[in-house]
Amino acid sequence: MSEGAVWAAAGFLAGCALSALLPLKRGKKKMPAGGAYRRRDVMGSAIEQRLLQGPRFVCVGGGTGLSTLLRGLKGFTRNITAVVAVTDEGGSSGRLRQEWGVLPPGDVRNCLVALAENDNSLNRILNFRFDRGELNGHSLGNLILLAACELVGDFSKAVEEMNRLLAIRGRVLPVTTETVVLHGETVSGKRVQGELDISDNGSNMKRLWLEPASAKPLPDVIDSIREADLIVMGPGSLFTSILPNLLLEEAASAIRMSPVPKVYIANLMTQTRETEGMNITAHLDWISSVLGAMPDYVVVNQTPIPSDYLERYREKGAEPLYLSRDEENYIEGKNCVTVYADLVNIKDGKYLRHHSRNLAEILMRIARDAVP
Repeated sequence: MSEGAVWAAAGFLAGCALSALLPLKRGKKKMPAGGAYRRRDVMGSAIEQRLLQGPRFVCVGGGTGLSTLLRGLKGFTRNITAVVAVTDEGGSSGRLRQEWGVLPPGDVRNCLVALAENDNSLNRILNFRFDRGELNGHSLGNLILLAACELVGDFSKAVEEMNRLLAIRGRVLPVTTETVVLHGETVSGKRVQGELDISDNGSNMKRLWLEPASAKPLPDVIDSIREADLIVMGPGSLFTSILPNLLLEEAASAIRMSPVPKVYIANLMTQTRETEGMNITAHLDWISSVLGAMPDYVVVNQTPIPSDYLERYREKGAEPLYLSRDEENYIEGKNCVTVYADLVNIKDGKYLRHHSRNLAEILMRIARDAVP
């Protein structure tokens, strides 16, 4: 990637900032009648006040699952902190990490877009992906985050600037600003490293750790966990989105010691290679072993998945994740409460995703029951 590309992205970022700070002069805009305007203003203020008084969520994960959750939650509260894994090595994020030494921006970008006021418009712009030249494969949002990082000299500060610039409903934090690499050992004793190799061997993993082992989470991450009313893990890739956050001992300790409910959101399907053959209790066992405590709740889908989508996913080695009676008994014996919900959503007529609003409503009920 050329220096000119970075400064082009930086220029775009500056333009966004100017647009946010300076009044637009595009001609006169007809305002609604005085009474209607006041009613709308009062209604908007009431909604904003309700959002500001909403429960404080800390959502731990990465990838598509976390951004799907955030899109639903932002309609209920502004007090959201997304704690995002920084071990991504694939695609545009992986190239930027290798070529520029920057932390992978892709998952952070997705969460920023998900929490923005108008995520549809931002999604089209920030997720725009170049298809030729030196920028082939890079998304514009990743380049903007890279440019911001180059300008301010620190990834966490760059993310904070993007938090403010986009006026998001919440806050997005990388779990750490140190360059960490995921390492693991399979049941056969094979050592693997890096997110891609871990994902390929996930269902055969015996042990998982980060290097350097001394890596520390951001202080703001720890503060957010301590101030939370509810801590949510998932949905998302078990070994490459959720567990990397918990492998930082200070982060795991803060979650473990928190008196508020801890919730794990089970995936709709197993993930090809990464969690093939694993049921929900196997996911929970991994989380409890790394975290040092079993979550208080597990949220599980109960909606049948349409047969055509089921077959399409099965062709790739993925299977639906439902609870058997034996699993229910096992979870109950661990003092973990199972919450069933209708969570299946078909996105763009192609992909299975969690239903954002239904999931958010479940979490709000858990939070309301927990907050005195």
